[in-house]
Amino acid sequence: MSKNLKITSFFMKTVVIIAAVVGIILSAIQSSEAFMGGSRVFMYFTIQSNIFIALVCLVGLILIIVKKTSNLWNIIKFVATISITLTGLVFCFVLAPTMWNAAWSLPNILTHVVVPICAIIDLFLISNVTNYNKFDVIHVIVPPILYACYAFIGYQLKWQFAPGVNYPYFFLNWGSKAGAFGFSNELPYMGTMWWILFLLFLLIGLGFLYLRIIRFIKSKNIQKSVE
Repeated sequence: MSKNLKITSFFMKTVVIIAAVVGIILSAIQSSEAFMGGSRVFMYFTIQSNIFIALVCLVGLILIIVKKTSNLWNIIKFVATISITLTGLVFCFVLAPTMWNAAWSLPNILTHVVVPICAIIDLFLISNVTNYNKFDVIHVIVPPILYACYAFIGYQLKWQFAPGVNYPYFFLNWGSKAGAFGFSNELPYMGTMWWILFLLFLLIGLGFLYLRIIRFIKSKNIQKSVE
């Protein structure tokens, strides 16, 4: 990786860490009545995925400083980036339309928009020093599956993700009219299992898309070096 790319990657990782930390803190000090606000903030996938990508980027900064690479870190970085991409996509296209103007608060913008975008850019910046294969894509479904299990346990045990609400997101509400495999004419429109399957297929598709982009970037860089 060239010196300029290292500097740019260092900067993007730093932005991810700062935006995630500030966004989490701002979310935590909000009223518990706000979406993902108050002491329950760490129960949400958004915050957990922000912590995940921030820690991965922190390790990445250390690797840049000590001038080392790690294939394991590259795979974890790939998984963390897909997870935070899911956070951004679900918020912008599924949750925000149901929240109206309340969606676009500073903590929401930081954790759902700034962090995902910077993490994705950084993933492609470091594509020259990564070696992925198609089987690495299967790892991207691990974090959301773990979270779905966590949310299901919380639902059964009646944890309070928000005052009077025992599920984190409307599509993980097992007690909705759509149930697990049904459909309804109101939110969440289809059962929780359909949502989970849809999101898992979306993640796998994103994984393959990102791999294609990474390989394209690498091939272009190799072509330039030959020329």
